[in-house]
Amino acid sequence: MHPVSSPEAAELSKLLENIFRSVNIALVNELAQLCERMEIDVWEVLAAAATKPFGFMHFEPGPGLGGHCIPVDPFYLTWKAREFGFYTEFVELAGKVNENMPYFCRSLISQALNHGKERSLKGSKVLVLGVAYKADIGDVRESPALKLIGLLRNAGSEVSYHDPYVPELPEHGLSSVALDPAAYDCVAIVTAHSSIDYDRLVDEAALVVDLRNATGRNGSGNAKVWKL
Repeated sequence: MHPVSSPEAAELSKLLENIFRSVNIALVNELAQLCERMEIDVWEVLAAAATKPFGFMHFEPGPGLGGHCIPVDPFYLTWKAREFGFYTEFVELAGKVNENMPYFCRSLISQALNHGKERSLKGSKVLVLGVAYKADIGDVRESPALKLIGLLRNAGSEVSYHDPYVPELPEHGLSSVALDPAAYDCVAIVTAHSSIDYDRLVDEAALVVDLRNATGRNGSGNAKVWKL
């Protein structure tokens, strides 16, 4: 326990901790988008930067933010700040970057299908692997996977999902299907649950878009794996 002077200071401390993560995740998400254009492996860059013995904190890019705190708290603070005539532009910019990630990932899946299988999103069968907002839990609150599913469907894809922790998504009219990677034009790894054998997944799938670096070095050296 760490005592502070007021409930307001306690609440702002909580907000700061969540916003700190949001801002740093936005930084690496923006870097991932730049690396895609530069044809540089962002995961290699992050791993190299993490070898510095002090000063660097390792955050990873991904398809967006989820949960009941990090996606919400920054915008609560920006709303409250306006009561005092203050605009939290830095915090809001980070929120915009993170909210854009499902759109960027949709484009990456489209690019992978175009170049990897000479197919468009429309009519393609896409398996979303993992829909919880983080690994090894069943919580889908604010999960970027839900936004990505909607975007893929709007583009005309036939979308299914597999998640051992989330048996149903009633708001999308979907239930978790058996993991059969070969049955799909593309498998998109959105949440990297530890129970999945990703080496086997890569062997069996026709095309993999890995948004979490779940396939590691094996994925980096495989022509049918596209990484964030």
